[in-house]
Amino acid sequence: MGALAWAWRRLARAVLLAGALLTGLAEPSAAVSITVILATTTSLQDSGLLDVLVPMFEKRTGLTVKTISVGTGQALALAARGEADVTLAHAPARERKYVDEGRLLRRRLVMYNDFVLIGPAEDPAAIRGLHQAVDAMRRIAVSRSRFVSRGDRSGTHTIEIALWQQAAIEPRGAWYIESGQGMGQTLAIADDRRAYTLTDRATWLAFRKRISLPILVEKDRPLLNLYSVLEVAPASGPRVNAAGGKAFADFMLSSEAQAAIKVFGEAQYGQPLFVPAAGKTDADL
Repeated sequence: MGALAWAWRRLARAVLLAGALLTGLAEPSAAVSITVILATTTSLQDSGLLDVLVPMFEKRTGLTVKTISVGTGQALALAARGEADVTLAHAPARERKYVDEGRLLRRRLVMYNDFVLIGPAEDPAAIRGLHQAVDAMRRIAVSRSRFVSRGDRSGTHTIEIALWQQAAIEPRGAWYIESGQGMGQTLAIADDRRAYTLTDRATWLAFRKRISLPILVEKDRPLLNLYSVLEVAPASGPRVNAAGGKAFADFMLSSEAQAAIKVFGEAQYGQPLFVPAAGKTDADL
């Protein structure tokens, strides 16, 4: 009987230990389930909009958002590798590529604004008031006027490269400066170097009191800046919180979020920084 009792005690301890291990393993999973990792752009972070929308989402759902703010190319790559649950980006061609590959899901427009070409008031390349951004880029290159590029595969950088290509120019030389930084830092460098640069209007408005680079070219169709939300496919990684990612994506298209987007910036900058676009397609714009 002593041997039998000892065997039962060993079995009971094993069961208790297994239960403790299972409980310990379950806890990280539960923690992940209430955390939503958002990969997004530095320009969107710099605008301040997420400081409004993220608390609204967290209050509404009880979920917690962890934001990773990098260039759009990096944000999309992180999401496609399953290192985020949802992404807000502004590089339509790259977004569609990842959707076609099945790594990201349900690309939906959230809002838009536009890019603008800014530069020193003295305007050495004489681009002020040109109707086509491509013509402005060509003049900047021909005059070898300083231009600061983000150089970081972001959505802004992608648009810039497309404009150079349309102008049949490969920018190189001392006049062409690659910052490798986010939009806010790039604006600061351009201001310091008295250089031209391409920026989204929202970040320029947010930084305009800190820099002295006016808008010189705007409202050309190629400068349209579309922001979309994309969910991460569960198959992209073992830790993807698909439910949390979908909840955030759906929230961005909700009437509550769209109403906040519609007025964001009016009080501080005298005009909204974004135009809500839930339910619209690229062709509608």
